[in-house]
Amino acid sequence: MAKKEKVVDLKPTSITEEQLKAIQEIVSPINQAQMELGRMATQKHMILHEITRLQESLKEEQVALEKEYGKVNINIQTGEISYPEDEQADS
Repeated sequence: MAKKEKVVDLKPTSITEEQLKAIQEIVSPINQAQMELGRMATQKHMILHEITRLQESLKEEQVALEKEYGKVNINIQTGEISYPEDEQADS
């Protein structure tokens, strides 16, 4: 019986250094951009929580002012109070 010859597989086992470098130069900025988006999303989330906290503080202040002055409009630039047309100030 004749001995079978060993078949050599000629398929490449890796890409060239130039091809690898080209892909890495594209993938690296993609990864950096995705990380930056993640940081921005986290920052946005934190800011939204801060806005909610501030809105709650504002509501508490509004309740306190309403207890003291009644239902009035307050100019937040000057602090001036204006009373609704149909109500008189409690003097």
